[in-house]
Amino acid sequence: MDMTILPIPSFFESNRVSQIWKVDYAARADQARDWAHQHNLEPAPVSKGRISLLLVDVQNTFCMPEFELFVGGRSGRGAVEDNVRLCEFIYRNLGKITDITATMDTHLSQQIFHPLFFVDKDGNHPAPYTVIQAEELHREKWKFNPALAPRYKVTPEYGQKMMIHYAEHLRKRGKYALTIWPYHAMLGGIGHALVPAVEEAIFFHSIARLSQPKFEIKGDHPMTEHYSVIGPDVTRGPKGEVLGKHNDSFIKELEQVDALIIAGQAKSHCVAWTISDLLDDIRVTDPSLAKKVYLLEDCTSPVVVPGADFTDQADDAFDAFAQAGMNVIKSTDILE
Repeated sequence: MDMTILPIPSFFESNRVSQIWKVDYAARADQARDWAHQHNLEPAPVSKGRISLLLVDVQNTFCMPEFELFVGGRSGRGAVEDNVRLCEFIYRNLGKITDITATMDTHLSQQIFHPLFFVDKDGNHPAPYTVIQAEELHREKWKFNPALAPRYKVTPEYGQKMMIHYAEHLRKRGKYALTIWPYHAMLGGIGHALVPAVEEAIFFHSIARLSQPKFEIKGDHPMTEHYSVIGPDVTRGPKGEVLGKHNDSFIKELEQVDALIIAGQAKSHCVAWTISDLLDDIRVTDPSLAKKVYLLEDCTSPVVVPGADFTDQADDAFDAFAQAGMNVIKSTDILE
């Protein structure tokens, strides 16, 4: 296999990365087969080395400027610029990357981080970006929406008890406080889909290398946030009921690959918590595995919204990951 840096295919247009369009699968499949022949690319399953790429939530809802939770970073164009570099990284390293996994943040209207889940004394829902603290739940500034109680087979009182338990547990675990987000990544909606330019790159890779991409659904549990694909923020309710389960497939994959490269959105939230949970698994399993992890720092941006800038928290997290032995790299660095 030719392990040199490959050229960017002529069909890739960086100015379209911020746009929604239909991938021409038939044309790309033909081009990918020709590309594999032209550059002597062997099928990924018979490759001697194995490099996996984990793309966290590279979805329209986070990556398109006009969508619900666009991750603009401080530049205001963060996710768009990240995805230009990400697509180019995939194409340049098509002969080295053997496996691609994309996580998909997946939501419904009735979830703990959406406005519908809470009401005040007048029946009003919290505005997006409202931060709900445990103390506010104790004094019922915000209450679990009693209209949802039959849906979840709980009493309104127990629903409120669950919310208090949840907020307190977030604090104990050192997580961000419960934040109400705009409705986003809605299952069945355009925002849930992958960014077309990235989807196209993944598809092109799958044909050229005969490598089936994997898609990991996360975030569809109603009673817990799920920033990390490895596990929800809170796993159990007040009575020990299961709210979500730990996903050990990533630590198992890390044991088998030569390198795991991570990129996506947002650096301060889903990317950071995914890496943090992976690091916890690494420390339990084998601390030396950390050196197999590579973080594409120029293919991820932090959340910056009115009244909240998470840039410093994101940078601090990446510094901690580097200190733990992970590699922080740029998309233009040469993969060995």
